[in-house]
Amino acid sequence: MGHTLAEKIIMKHIGGKSVKPGDLVVVEPDCVVIHDIYTAFLQDKMKKMGLTKVWNTDKIVIMHDHLMPACLEGDPRSLEAGYELVKEYGIRHFHATGGIVHQLVPELGYSKPGDIVFVTDSHTPTYGAVGCFSTGVGYTEMAAVWGTGQMWLRVPSSIKIQIDGVLPPHVYAKDIILRVLGDLGAAGGTYKSLEFCGTAIDALGIDGRMTIANMVVECGGKAGLFAADQKCADYCGVDYEDVAWVKADEDAEYERVLTYKAEDLEPVLSCPPYVDNVHPLSEVKGVRLDQVFIGSCTNGRLEDLKIAANVMKGKKISSHVKCIVTPASNSIMEEAMKEGYIQTLVEAGALVTPPYCSFCEGRTMGLLSDDEVVLGTNNRNFLGRYGSPKAKAYLSSPEVAAASAVMGVITDPAELS
Repeated sequence: MGHTLAEKIIMKHIGGKSVKPGDLVVVEPDCVVIHDIYTAFLQDKMKKMGLTKVWNTDKIVIMHDHLMPACLEGDPRSLEAGYELVKEYGIRHFHATGGIVHQLVPELGYSKPGDIVFVTDSHTPTYGAVGCFSTGVGYTEMAAVWGTGQMWLRVPSSIKIQIDGVLPPHVYAKDIILRVLGDLGAAGGTYKSLEFCGTAIDALGIDGRMTIANMVVECGGKAGLFAADQKCADYCGVDYEDVAWVKADEDAEYERVLTYKAEDLEPVLSCPPYVDNVHPLSEVKGVRLDQVFIGSCTNGRLEDLKIAANVMKGKKISSHVKCIVTPASNSIMEEAMKEGYIQTLVEAGALVTPPYCSFCEGRTMGLLSDDEVVLGTNNRNFLGRYGSPKAKAYLSSPEVAAASAVMGVITDPAELS
């Protein structure tokens, strides 16, 4: 019997020994990352553990993305801890600014096909878009990895998601993952590897694959994986022949298989108050909006900004809508400026922020009051996450979000064509 992609990556890290779901293994990760929310906690934990040095200063990364710029009383202490950790342990890779961790890790080459990466954040599965087994851990586990270079894993069972065909107009990667989440439910992928394949998946760019991998945690997924192909190799700057093995075996055994025809997919939205409360756009049209958010580690990439700009070009955002746009990284912001997307969005009336977690983290930039309604391209719509627990949050693709910002209500972008 062959192996799933998750199993093959884990096997590479334990000397090629065969594994099966449920096996407990110990691996040395290729990279670990901590962001500013947990730097102070990790610093304290390192001291309590008596750890005076780290296992590999070249495999540890510190990034600031949630608390920069600081907005709450305790934020400066966490940011200060990041700088102190660099000095105390000789950490070589430190990014005080630059964007959202889940964009920067693959963008800066910290995740490669076939790697294992751990980060202190739940949306770490994003790097599965480039064939990297990546998952979130707590700061206590991170401290242990810093000191020992080892982490235990339980080999996950896998769900195969096969999508063949050509996506219809107005259907994007966000619609794919929302449909899958709606079908699996909030706990349907708990501690499993979701592995995406098929001709429709192959046609997606890396931006779209990141959108999908980013959100597998919303059904409890341990990892969200895509096979390495030439697009992946080009993005990561590696030779495809060196990573061609990063794919599932044809006779791999899956716990479950979900099969879709791309042509049957349609624009969908996640509706309040749960991510898996997914409905077709046709059932939600007309809901009045107070705010629209385009950005986050889910949909703040160049492709997303281009889609939004194409919708808004020559138009104005509805007078009663606050529209916030947050690119996922500095490099994306710069490229979007060169291409004119930022200018288009600003001319339409959008507020463009620096690249950081922004509205999505529920701490800064656009928090909601009672009974306000927001449509975002981010990954969560949990009750109370964005301010008042009486507010409502919907999730959609960037195209639906942009069209809805213009019209002031949830809108089918096809109606603007």
